[in-house]
Amino acid sequence: MKKFILPLLLILAVGMLAAVESEPSAIVGYVKYDMLVGNNLVAIPMECPWQWASELGDSYGGIVDLISYWDATNQYFVTATNLGDFWDGDFEIHTGDVLMLNTSSQTVMYSIGNLPATNANYNLVPGNNTVMIPLNLSSFAWSSEVGYDMTAGGVDLVSYWDNINQYFVTATNLGDFWDGDFPVSIAMPLMVNAYSPFSWPSAPPTKSHLTPRASK
Repeated sequence: MKKFILPLLLILAVGMLAAVESEPSAIVGYVKYDMLVGNNLVAIPMECPWQWASELGDSYGGIVDLISYWDATNQYFVTATNLGDFWDGDFEIHTGDVLMLNTSSQTVMYSIGNLPATNANYNLVPGNNTVMIPLNLSSFAWSSEVGYDMTAGGVDLVSYWDNINQYFVTATNLGDFWDGDFPVSIAMPLMVNAYSPFSWPSAPPTKSHLTPRASK
C-alpha cells in the first residue's frame, strides 16, 4: 500500500530515466507507505536520512515499537525493540533496505529526498529474501515478471505483505503460469524464495547491508 511521487518525473518519458540516473541529486521526491496497526513491510527507496533503525522509529513519536529486517542467511526476522529510553538490538539501515515496522496506530511512512546515486540491488541466498523493486525498473507490472526476471536463481515464490490481514500473500510459479499473480510497482517491498545464490538486478551492493548495533 504505497504511492510513488516524483513531481518532475510525472511528465517525463521513460527515455529520461538515463538523465535521472546521471544526475540523481537534481531530482527530489518521495515514496509513501500507508501503515496500519500491526506489522507493515516498507522499504527505503530514496536516499536514507537515518543511520539507525532507532532514528527511524523515534521519528514516529512512540507509535513504532518494533523494527525488523529479514536475515536471509539465518531465515528469520531480526528485531530492534523500543524500550522507552533506548532501542534493544538497534541496527544500521541504508537506502534500499526492506523493513518490517510494527505500529500501535495507523500512520504513514515517507521515504523522502534525492534519488539514490546507485539503484538498489540485492544478494539473494537460497531460501526467502526481501527485496524492493528498484526505482529504475518501472517496466514490471506483475509479480510473475519479477519472478521470471530472477529465473537465473530459480525463484518460485514472490510474496507481498498484506498489512490488513497481517500475512504474506504469495504468487507461485507452477511452470506454465504463476498462481496468485498480483500487480507490482517500483519501490514495492517483496519476499522472494530462491533456489540458489545470485545478485538482482545487477551488481552486488558496495557496502554492507544491515549491521546490528550493540545494546546499551
